[in-house]
Amino acid sequence: MKHFLVIVDIQKDFVDGALGTKEAQAMVPLAAGIIEKFQGDIFVTYDTHFENYLSTAEGKKLQVAHCIKGTPGWELDAAIAKALEGKAYTPVEKLTFGSVALPRLILQAAGGEDFDITLLGLCTDICVVSNALILKANFPEKEIAVESACCAGVTPESHAAALQTMAMCQITVK
Repeated sequence: MKHFLVIVDIQKDFVDGALGTKEAQAMVPLAAGIIEKFQGDIFVTYDTHFENYLSTAEGKKLQVAHCIKGTPGWELDAAIAKALEGKAYTPVEKLTFGSVALPRLILQAAGGEDFDITLLGLCTDICVVSNALILKANFPEKEIAVESACCAGVTPESHAAALQTMAMCQITVK
């Protein structure tokens, strides 16, 4: 049985940058601890935008430039990068909330073996829930879990609502 960890967008702009929150900052040490101990394949998603962000459909609704590729805000949080040192992982740049490439990459990494998937990251109510639901839709018979203490939402209320949504969609909320 293979075990996969998906680290969703724990980038500087979501931790203590343009869209950072105190809840995001508080979850980083917990997430880093899980990453350091994890034995299995790791996928790291990067919310990826470009200089034209504010003219995109997303940028017109969320008018805060963030995770612009090549800027410090696009980089992983320093504690997460340190936790990943010495570990092999697959980076997954995504241009929107959920990655449609992630299921294919996981299926390739599984190589025909049974597997489970655990997610953690930011923001619970946008990118974590989007990726969790994409994975559940692609792998309805696989155990998919989310580490709730290693996630943070835009607000504590929207974090809780996203966890409830995932639980209703048969994703295990730890």
